[in-house]
Amino acid sequence: MIRKVIAFILIFNLTACAELQDVVNSLPQQTGTISNADIASGLRQALNFGIDKQVSKLTQKDGFFKNELVKILLPDELKKVDKGLRDIGLGNLADEGLKVLNRAAEDAVKEATPIFVDAVKGITFQDAKSILLGADNAATSYLSNKTKTALYDKFKPVINNSFSKVGADQIWSNLINKYNNIPFTNNVNPDLTDYVTNEALEGVYTMIAVEEKEIRNKVSSRTTTLLQKVFAMQD
Repeated sequence: MIRKVIAFILIFNLTACAELQDVVNSLPQQTGTISNADIASGLRQALNFGIDKQVSKLTQKDGFFKNELVKILLPDELKKVDKGLRDIGLGNLADEGLKVLNRAAEDAVKEATPIFVDAVKGITFQDAKSILLGADNAATSYLSNKTKTALYDKFKPVINNSFSKVGADQIWSNLINKYNNIPFTNNVNPDLTDYVTNEALEGVYTMIAVEEKEIRNKVSSRTTTLLQKVFAMQD
């Protein structure tokens, strides 16, 4: 009799465990419900938030000039120009030269924001999950690698126009001419449009990365259902 009771209990427990496992298996698995397309959409949304919240800051006055993350400094070739002008008492002109480089970038990013939005919209994430589970700036780095060359070609004319708009072309023409007239100096003729285009693009990617990191590390920054769903995977 005792053996029959024990056998009944064992059979009952095994049956109950099997039924419980069936219930568990029938529940939707969080990772399984998110497709690669969903993850890619979440990454694009995070990048777009970077443009809306962070890149927009660059378009304000001093958006580049007073932001140490992205402030455009003089290239090595122009550091000797800066020093040479200061040595002959033209420090104010040198200061203005640096400022207008940043002003041109601020103006250009304002005009070119749709270019960056289109770049995000058109990007294809071949392995969205690995990017999602990557570094804090993995999506931004992917965007940069995939779009920087094409964006440069579209962005450079905007920078060139902004140079004229803010007067940077005249200021730097005057500045370089004064330096080239200093005795015993080697003449310089830098391609400032190329330099500022590259520096401004780096600034844009830097600020998008700031927002990506926020979304990855702060649940409160995931302000849409899609962001909450997707980035919960990497927590």
